[in-house]
Amino acid sequence: MTRIAFTTLGCKVNQYDTAAIQSLVTQSEDYTIVPFEDEADIYVVNTCTVTGKGDTESRRLIRRALRKNHKAQIIVTGCYAQTNPGEIAGMDGVSMVLGNEEKYSFMDYLKHTGEDPDGRKVFVGKISDVSFMQRPGLVAFPGRTRAFLKVQDGCDSRCSYCIVPFSRGRSRSLPPGDVLKEVSGLCRSGYQEIVLCGVHLGGYGRDLAPKTSLSSLIERILKETETPRIRLSSIEPREITDELIGLAGSEERICKHFHIPLQSGDDDILQRMNRNYDAAFYEDLICRIRGEIGDAGIGCDVMVGYPGEEESHFNQTYALIERLPLTYFHVFAYSPRQGTAAYPLGETVKGDVKRKRSDALREIGLKKGREFRSQYIGRIIDVLVEEERDEMTGLLKGYTGNYLKVLLHDNERLMLLPGTKEEENVIPAQAGIQTAGVILDSCFRRNDGHAGAFSSENPSLMNKIMRVRISGMVNDSLLGEVYRGSK
Repeated sequence: MTRIAFTTLGCKVNQYDTAAIQSLVTQSEDYTIVPFEDEADIYVVNTCTVTGKGDTESRRLIRRALRKNHKAQIIVTGCYAQTNPGEIAGMDGVSMVLGNEEKYSFMDYLKHTGEDPDGRKVFVGKISDVSFMQRPGLVAFPGRTRAFLKVQDGCDSRCSYCIVPFSRGRSRSLPPGDVLKEVSGLCRSGYQEIVLCGVHLGGYGRDLAPKTSLSSLIERILKETETPRIRLSSIEPREITDELIGLAGSEERICKHFHIPLQSGDDDILQRMNRNYDAAFYEDLICRIRGEIGDAGIGCDVMVGYPGEEESHFNQTYALIERLPLTYFHVFAYSPRQGTAAYPLGETVKGDVKRKRSDALREIGLKKGREFRSQYIGRIIDVLVEEERDEMTGLLKGYTGNYLKVLLHDNERLMLLPGTKEEENVIPAQAGIQTAGVILDSCFRRNDGHAGAFSSENPSLMNKIMRVRISGMVNDSLLGEVYRGSK
């Protein structure tokens, strides 16, 4: 049986695409999927090209696969493959390059790996010509408690720094009927949470006939399926409508979690980026969400070092983020992407300045995250417990609807991590401070004396939404135990 291994870089859409390909592979008795770290006969690298770092990491993984088995077939797909197929095809060991649309015919191409009569190995079409979204059928997510469902692909915006429209094509949506079939199938498969994702999720439905909207789609999912939880991936500021906020605030099955890209808090930079809002609009939106949904987890993306960003521009961004009720954010340094409007401008902000600005914003993010989490100590909240334990502590882990990570006791007695004192580990509820970390006494010790993985599991809690009483914090995560009483 042919061994095939997958690895994925980038966003939830890419993770969905990999899962879709894997689902196709599992339908064949000729292949078995193995971990990417193992020796395989075929390696598949699903790439990202949002930043130069993504390109670099993609190339590193290709070389890594070749070192694992120099005779293996290496297939590269994804956004980097779509935008720079020739560059990838020129790498040693690459057997085939598939574009973002071609990967949905993965099994057809797999049959001819290395056997094309014309000696071709690049199969990348013109993504801008694609006008509809393919439905790959029910997708499984092995080892995951939540399922990603791509309901939209592509983007019609032209932010000056962004390569995504060139790698993903025009905005296109999965018809509501198909979405409902997918959601129902995922529910039957036992998934407790479905994450609706897209490249430009807020643009859902504009290309369909008749036109529809993301809010309308969510309403149908709530009425026509039994999914316990719906979570939304990133949505642009102008597309967070009053209707969407109202739905999230009134429906318990919708996660109270918004991820809303900011990019910059300076109006001049936002205009240069070709963003369609200003800082005042963004601030009003975030405050309105928090005002209507007090427990909402709100995250954002913010970029430093855009061409022409002066210290005064950055200070505006810093000040805005500092006063906003955000609970987390992702900080990115500007990365020039050939073909974008900003590319000819070059890089005007030095690398050390980018790092300094990134560090300053991340420091605020850590502080805001801790302050938000500390409000939950002593409270009872719902947590979806995952199938995999926390790597650092060995504790069961899960996430609240508003995207707070929670570590769970499933054993009454705790054992200290090596080198820590008892008072650093178990923190009373009223203290509300970070702890050094705990592990359960059902773990084993490795030969080097450090804590190892668990030898037993607690399947009665996994993949279920449990009520949890929060007692403290561990390693910047909430810590709690299953609550058996009533709220």
